[in-house]
Amino acid sequence: MKILQNILILCLMFLSSTKILAQKDSIALQRKARSMVRDGNQLYQQKQYTDASVAYKKALENSANYDKASYNLGNAMYQNNNFKEAAPQYELSAKTATDKFTKAEAYHNLGNSMMETKNFQGAVDAYKNSLRNNPNDDETRYNLAVAQELLEKEKQDQKDDKNKDKKDNKDQDKKDKDDQNKDKNKDKKDGDDKDKKDDKDKDGEGDKKPDPKNDDKKDPNEKPKPQKGKMSPQQIKQLLESLNNEEKKTQKKMNAEKAKGEKVQQEKDW
Repeated sequence: MKILQNILILCLMFLSSTKILAQKDSIALQRKARSMVRDGNQLYQQKQYTDASVAYKKALENSANYDKASYNLGNAMYQNNNFKEAAPQYELSAKTATDKFTKAEAYHNLGNSMMETKNFQGAVDAYKNSLRNNPNDDETRYNLAVAQELLEKEKQDQKDDKNKDKKDNKDQDKKDKDDQNKDKNKDKKDGDDKDKKDDKDKDGEGDKKPDPKNDDKKDPNEKPKPQKGKMSPQQIKQLLESLNNEEKKTQKKMNAEKAKGEKVQQEKDW
């Protein structure tokens, strides 16, 4: 009986020591992760974003759910114009963050990354999530309005392109049918003309030469035909209106691009 008790005590002691060692290892890894984040922050301040990204990645290797490391890694990638790579880091930071303010910041920057890659639906969703965590952020609210406007324009453009393709296909089908009908009529006319010519040849009238005097006779009331390469005043007016509309669309798009918010802030861990 005493042997069993001793074995049980030894097992409990072993488990306790293993747990204590695991906790120590975990604390050591967290300290190492924080140290790597501090190194990354210094590099970030020096605008060495690639080296800062390496430091933040090493921090995450030691502590995978370290939200500050993932958030700062996203910022470093964003500053390096690696918008697609930055987005997953902001998503990870938003999921692991323990306070609403950090979540809101992460979702806002996620929206910015989506805007840069023209993923307007993703940007709308991200900005909405940011506002759910921080409803009083006017910058996020404004960015959401811009993203929604661009999303609607994208949908309308896709709808217009679809309708244009449908119309082009319909017009092409009509043109093909018209061409077929023209070919049939031409074949029929050629056959009729050949029959008439054969009849004239039989009657001895097929070898008549045209009278050159008839070429000089022109109808004085005949209207002059329009010359190629010249545009009517109405066509010029329509062209100018079209160019003006295109310029307005371009200006509107440029204004929308300028409206995207900044808010790429570094989260410190000193």
